[in-house]
Amino acid sequence: MEKDLLYGNGEDAEQSFMELFSEKNQLQKVIETNQKTEQFGLELTQEDAKLLVEARGEELKKQKRVEFGEGILPKIIFAFCDSSYITQDNYVETVARLQEIFYLFKNESMDLLNDDELLVFMREQFEQICFGNLDYLEETCLENFSQAVRAGYRGYQKSGGHGEYEQFDEVTRWDRNLYMEALMDLF
Repeated sequence: MEKDLLYGNGEDAEQSFMELFSEKNQLQKVIETNQKTEQFGLELTQEDAKLLVEARGEELKKQKRVEFGEGILPKIIFAFCDSSYITQDNYVETVARLQEIFYLFKNESMDLLNDDELLVFMREQFEQICFGNLDYLEETCLENFSQAVRAGYRGYQKSGGHGEYEQFDEVTRWDRNLYMEALMDLF
């Protein structure tokens, strides 16, 4: 029976194949993320899930992308659910925006980054550089990184997306040792 579903066996196989891509299936996958996210105080209602799945469809059309299977939405939820910058109050809006940013930068990076590399990079910057600011993530961190990727940078392949932004960051960050040295000079 399973082989028939994979390789096709008339209308039943076509029906099963279409169910994989149905909105109902997408909604179910998103609702199932609650099993993990509840431990972080985050939960999606059926209505929330529906909004996110609809936003997914709109973004896919806007970015002229096609997605098979469960899509990126559950992966985004799992990657960001333990963020200190996401609360129940901003959960749906933040996930919707992260999804929008994800699809935009899949295109901006010319699909050279795989989903996991992009998610790791996004999460790291969201927490450590952007401190939850989605505009800074989109307009600065991801813009700089995608420019480097388009120009031929491939170092992210070895790191899986970890620790990549420092070499593209245009802002000098706070350095504890430099601070302590300056403090000592004052006294």
